[in-house]
Amino acid sequence: MTTGLNQKVASDEELGASSEQHDDAASRLREILRGNRQSAKGGTYAVCSAHAAVIEAAIQQSLADGSLLHVESTSSQVNQFGGYTATTPAQFAQWIYFAAKNAGLSANRVLLGGDHLGPFPWRNEASASALEKACRLVRDCVADGYQKIHLDASMACADDSKTGLAEETIATRAAMLCQAAEQAHRELQRGSSQPLYVVGTEVPAPGGESHDNGALAVTKAEDVHRTLEAFRSAFTKLGLESAWERVIALVVQPGVDFGSNSIFDYDRGKAALLTAALSSHPELVFEAHSTDYQSSQALTGLVEDHFAILKVGPWLTFAYREAVLSLSAIERELFGKKSGAHISQVREALEQEMLRDPSHWQSYYHGDEDELRRDRIYSYSDRCRYYWNQPTVKEEIERLLDNLRATRIPLTLISQYLALEYEPVRAGELPAVPEGMIEYHIRRVLRVYADACLVSHLA
Repeated sequence: MTTGLNQKVASDEELGASSEQHDDAASRLREILRGNRQSAKGGTYAVCSAHAAVIEAAIQQSLADGSLLHVESTSSQVNQFGGYTATTPAQFAQWIYFAAKNAGLSANRVLLGGDHLGPFPWRNEASASALEKACRLVRDCVADGYQKIHLDASMACADDSKTGLAEETIATRAAMLCQAAEQAHRELQRGSSQPLYVVGTEVPAPGGESHDNGALAVTKAEDVHRTLEAFRSAFTKLGLESAWERVIALVVQPGVDFGSNSIFDYDRGKAALLTAALSSHPELVFEAHSTDYQSSQALTGLVEDHFAILKVGPWLTFAYREAVLSLSAIERELFGKKSGAHISQVREALEQEMLRDPSHWQSYYHGDEDELRRDRIYSYSDRCRYYWNQPTVKEEIERLLDNLRATRIPLTLISQYLALEYEPVRAGELPAVPEGMIEYHIRRVLRVYADACLVSHLA
């Protein structure tokens, strides 16, 4: 298994990601979105993850489908200070392009996006400071080859009102971020593709809900028109009319999200007035955030209702964790009673790191100690995804993989612990090796999105 962000990345010369190649990916996206508005079919799913196994699975799924590899990094994952992955936009872009090229996926099928680009990582600072850093992040992303930018200034900063931000303030700050992106684009070589933008004020919180209680309020139809007018006006005031023509999607709340132990399912009936509002804006689609764990029918319904961009992230690392812990159970069955065997302690190392640094999960999980223990590992919120790259955890994962590579894994244990992989392994379609079964488990989720978006029909 590759080490992802720590692996060798390509030089600028090796990348060869020309403006023409970028144009192809961005143009393909726009074509997909236009098709969705015309036929209510077809869309794209954005892989919002910086985990190596997830990226590898996404690349293989794109190769299999002949589709775009649409990958996005959030402002918390990747920024000019490294984010929680210790990775800058330049490093992230190099890694994705190199991994795609190494697998045989051409650069013109790679679409890089920035998710929640705005003050979110610095929201505890004064707004001027937070926005300055956010503008720097947006500039860096555009300079480093990101083609799709979600401008998200919806969160309050330290000196803002505790009751939330006015829509005009959010739109004005988003326009400032757009201005920074446009400036960065002007400094690129002539002919470089122009950034595409996503806007909105009713943006689901990154990472899912922090509580499981209550239903989500669906964005009102009248709010769609008012929000778009607020953003259009803010863009115009800064002379960004050309950029406004490249706004491709609006983020709204269709009543879809997830919490620690709950899923808020898409209800087409409750969202009917919202989706009808888009008829007044034929150049736009909706972008659906936090679609993780939705059923295949719900995802298909979202696409048919012009939520043509589906974001998925935690569900993919949730699937990775399922596969890894299942392999750990197989390892214990095979080696637990053998004298001198050194079996891995993945779960224990993960738990230790989460207790050592609770900052990524403590505001999401609630209850007694037993409930917290379960949620830290099994929650839909999947806050353990922040800890897979810790050296102690990575060491245990490598030990697990080494142990299982060195033996034949019996079909009976695969049937018990990796039931979804059992039939393809038994049929000879999937090798009974740990890396392959992990990838298959992640791609099971990706295939749900690929089917909802009809990506194989759009290739």
